[in-house]
Amino acid sequence: MQINLEGKRAVVTGSTAGIGFAIAKGLAEAGAQVTVSGRTQAAVDKVVAALNAALPSPRVTGVAADLSTAEGSATMIAAVPEADILVNNLGIYDAKPVFDLEDADWEHVFNVNVTTAARLSRHYAPIMKAKGWGRLIFVSSESAQNIPVEMVHYGVSKAALQALSRGYAKALAGTGVTANAVLPGPTRTESARAFLADLARDGGIPADQIEARFLAENRPSTLIRRFAEPEEVANLCVYVASPLSSATTGAALRVEGGIVESPAG
Repeated sequence: MQINLEGKRAVVTGSTAGIGFAIAKGLAEAGAQVTVSGRTQAAVDKVVAALNAALPSPRVTGVAADLSTAEGSATMIAAVPEADILVNNLGIYDAKPVFDLEDADWEHVFNVNVTTAARLSRHYAPIMKAKGWGRLIFVSSESAQNIPVEMVHYGVSKAALQALSRGYAKALAGTGVTANAVLPGPTRTESARAFLADLARDGGIPADQIEARFLAENRPSTLIRRFAEPEEVANLCVYVASPLSSATTGAALRVEGGIVESPAG
């Protein structure tokens, strides 16, 4: 099976590191013209240079903007008016007891994780529909189905993102445009490593033991019994972005190591 995305234009939000970076890399390696995004010009320039240096010919550009704001999204849309593939990957998380969550916590995580995806999809989806082909990918989380007690607000936002994906799939039925949610589990990104380092320091736990301890205490149903690599999540996203996934839409596609007990997708 070969995935060929030659001639396709992709936008990947939150893509200067972690899962977003791996998705951008995978799409570019498959032949797509890819636009990455980040909040600072320095971070964007570094990623664009690194990706293009590894490709046979340059096909990666970047936009520096805070996409969680209307102004930042407008900057992206102005730079890339049309896209065949939109990967809504931008997201944030933090651990906080549910009883301590204030309005500002809920509003912030929902705005970044959900509203940004809704705003960009609202622009790009009708263009895809008019062309008769397109891919909307919403990077949700296993936390959408397995709400984590240590960050309920994050889980709720990812559940909303999954619902948004399903709604777009229904609105785009029969158009040649698909919309799917991809649900990673714990993934060994830069932010996850920093999160684990903080847990190790605060708990007095050796750094080389904290990942296993976290999974045992917080994700005991994991079947792979490790954190996934960003590339493992990206592999699924690249397939979903391709013409080969044409009969897959409205789905919640899990790449979470078997954490979720329900057999339903």
